[in-house]
Amino acid sequence: MRPIRAACLGTATALVTLLACAPVAGAAATDTDSAHAKGGDKVFKLIGRLAQETRFPVNPGGSPAQGDRAVFRSILFDQNDKQVGDTGGTCTTTRVDNGGEEECVVTYNLPGGQLSVQGMVFGFLNPGPPPSFDNGITGGTGKFDRARGTVHADTIATNTRRFTFDLDH
Repeated sequence: MRPIRAACLGTATALVTLLACAPVAGAAATDTDSAHAKGGDKVFKLIGRLAQETRFPVNPGGSPAQGDRAVFRSILFDQNDKQVGDTGGTCTTTRVDNGGEEECVVTYNLPGGQLSVQGMVFGFLNPGPPPSFDNGITGGTGKFDRARGTVHADTIATNTRRFTFDLDH
C-alpha cells in the first residue's frame, strides 16, 4: 500500500505542509498591498497542518499507479500559531518509478485574497517524510492579483509543512 504523506499542504500542502517561522506571517499575508504597489518582492512563511486528505487510487488495495489522485485541505498558521487561512488542492500521480512524481494544483486562501499555485512533487513514494518541493505561483485574487513567484515547502513534522512564499509583483 502507498505510504500516507502530507500532501502539498501544501501538498502540500502542504502543503500543506507546515513550524517556527521568521516573519509574522499574518502581517506578511495582509501587507502585500505595499509590495504590489511598489512592484517589489514579498517573502513570508506559514505553517500548514493537514486537516483532511482523501486518496482515489486507480488500483484500490494495489500498488500506486499513474492517475492516482489525492485531494487535501490544510489549515495555515503564522509564527504565533494563529490561524490565518487554509489551503486545498489535488495531486495526480504522473510517474510511479524512481520514487514517484505527481502534479499538484493548490489554492491558498489568505487574508485579502487567494494565491494559485501549481507544480511537481518528486519522490513522494520514497520511504520517510514527504520531500521538500518548489511550486510556481501562477496568479491570485484580491491583494494577490497578478501575483507570480514561488512557494517552497519543507516537511517539519508529521502532517506539517513550512511554506515559504516568495511573491514577485
